[in-house]
Amino acid sequence: KYNNMWETKVHVQSSMVSKDSQYELFIGRWQPLHDGHKALFQQVLNKGDKVCIAIRNMEPDEKNPFTAIEVFKTISDFYKNNILLGQVKVIIIPDICSVNFGRGVGYDIVEYIPPTEVADISATKVREEMRKNGEL
Repeated sequence: KYNNMWETKVHVQSSMVSKDSQYELFIGRWQPLHDGHKALFQQVLNKGDKVCIAIRNMEPDEKNPFTAIEVFKTISDFYKNNILLGQVKVIIIPDICSVNFGRGVGYDIVEYIPPTEVADISATKVREEMRKNGEL
């Protein structure tokens, strides 16, 4: 649906050569997994690279109505075939307040910049629609 190639901005570039066994890591709440997230991950899969989706383990609240286990199940169910093929890995990590790195980190730090139609997708709006439809 959103197959346009996204612009990327490399903030830190590794001096090490990447390997086929490595994953591109995405950390988020994924509350809920929506078309914008799926389009983001698809950019990586379209390149033939692997995706590691890290779910922040946070206490449910108004903005985060799902537990990390519920999010894990939703994402794992959606990407079941990709997981079986070794293209996607889903993990739960502790709740974090920052992502930090030192010099010579051994991996790139890349920002994916979505096209407008994807950038306009809002998890807040998705949750509001889910509440309106009795799904939340």
